[in-house]
Amino acid sequence: MPFFKFIKEIKQSFMLHPVAAHFSNGVIPVAVLYLVLFFPTGNPFFEHTVVHLLLVSLLAVPFSFYSGIRDWKAKYKGAKAPVFQTKIRLSILLLVAGILAAAIRLAVPDVMHEGGLLFWLYVATLLVMLPTVVLLGHHGGKLAAGQRSERFR
Repeated sequence: MPFFKFIKEIKQSFMLHPVAAHFSNGVIPVAVLYLVLFFPTGNPFFEHTVVHLLLVSLLAVPFSFYSGIRDWKAKYKGAKAPVFQTKIRLSILLLVAGILAAAIRLAVPDVMHEGGLLFWLYVATLLVMLPTVVLLGHHGGKLAAGQRSERFR
């Protein structure tokens, strides 16, 4: 019986946006870490891990974006506050950078060994994704902390 109670509690309290957002916010820094580990070692396993992490996190971004928009409209009535506009812009940047990085890597599997413009564009898009998720988490944290502080006043 406790198992079914646990499942019922999860169903009642589950929030898609924090789960999807934290997923990308956790995976992308690890992808960048493996990218950094690839440079001194040249180990292809590190570079392959970057691609796998990129693709997996890229799958979570649309869920995070959709659920964030849904929650914004439901909880904040679509308020045009700067924090929401910033999060929307950053989310779009994250999605575009992720798609661009994935497209480059899938189109040119040896991009990390060939050098040139595509190499630098691939690396740059991956590196852009790191501060993007940090800022998304920062602004999301400000919203969540604001809700907590209002709740306990």
